[in-house]
Formats: sequence, structure tokens, C-alpha cells
Amino acid sequence: MKTILCYGDSNTWGYVPASGERFPEDVRWPGVLARELGGGFRVIEEALNGRTTVRDDPVEEDKNGKDYLRPCLESHRPLDLVIVALGVNDLKARFFASASDVADGAGVLVSIAQRSGTAPDGGPPAVLLAAPPPVGRLTELAEMFAGAGEKSKEFARQYRRVAQKYGCGLLDAGELVRPSDLDGIHLEAGEHRKLGEAAATRVKEMFGG
Repeated sequence: MKTILCYGDSNTWGYVPASGERFPEDVRWPGVLARELGGGFRVIEEALNGRTTVRDDPVEEDKNGKDYLRPCLESHRPLDLVIVALGVNDLKARFFASASDVADGAGVLVSIAQRSGTAPDGGPPAVLLAAPPPVGRLTELAEMFAGAGEKSKEFARQYRRVAQKYGCGLLDAGELVRPSDLDGIHLEAGEHRKLGEAAATRVKEMFGG
């Protein structure tokens, strides 16, 4: 049995664009991932709305992904794979972060996971870095994410750079899914399915399946 930790934000949590409620477990992309991988894998969802990579939010407390990652890795060990799916919240206007800054923040999390010694043999777990899709048409979140649309177009290139730097796997969600037109940030159910299926294919490749 291989254990996978999905460390993400509201798009891993399963935020419904139309209502702010949560998609059912079997609709959320980690649930799709688990279904596609089958009985030889256990998938752990560790998702928090508003979570950033390494940034303290002056408006919302306890959103810094760096602060909780190490305790999370320790509490769920042993881990065969950590999927880091963060970054879009770093583009909130109050952080003044570029796509390069965001990707480097994600790289800090990759490094923490790789140095954690939480694999079954006490070594580093494998890491898969997921680049968020570009921000879509912003509506009620337009002021909060002012400028994010243009910056997010660089996500794929910058996350690829970071994945190469740390020698981890990369899943470019921008090649697979697009955010809902209702808010430009969150994924609809069909996009969760596509992302989960693609993640499963990538995981199987990483484990030689």
C-alpha cells in the first residue's frame, strides 16, 4: 500500500464555485485520484481554503502552508508521495508576489518534503509539484486578485523551473483544466475529474506503473 498526501488549497478542498460549499469526496480531484489508482494506494486530503505557499496572510490567520507542512508530514508518515498543489492564493493583491515568487515559495515546500525523512525507509518521499491553472475571468474576486490573471500566465514556466531545480515531478494543471467562469479561481466538477485522472496517470508513471 502506497500513501499519497495531497497538500493544497480550496481547489483541493473542493470549493464549489456556485455556492462556496464542498464537492463530495468522490467528485474532488483527490477522490478521483484515489479511485483511478485503486486499492494499492491510500490518498490523504490535506486542504485548506486560502492556503498560501510561504506567506503569512495579514487578513486571514493560519494560512501559511510552510508552517503546517512539516507537522503534517510527520503526522501522516510514512509517505510515499507528496503532491504540492498551491500557489493561486499567493497572487492575492495584498501579497505583491510575481509568478516567479510564487513558484519559489512552492519550491520551499518541495524542499521541506524532500528533507523530511518521512518515506517508509526513512528517506525522502517522492514529490509531485502541481502548477495551478491560469486565473480565469474574475467576478466578485476581481479586487482581491487584481493583476493575478496576467501574472498567472507564467505559472507553467516558473513551476517547471522549480521542478527542474529540485528534481521533482511536475503536473501542469493549466494544460488540463480551467477555472469556472463564475469566479475565475475555482474548479467545476468536470475539471476536478480531469485533474484527478491526469494526476493518477502521472503518479503511475512516477511509480513505474
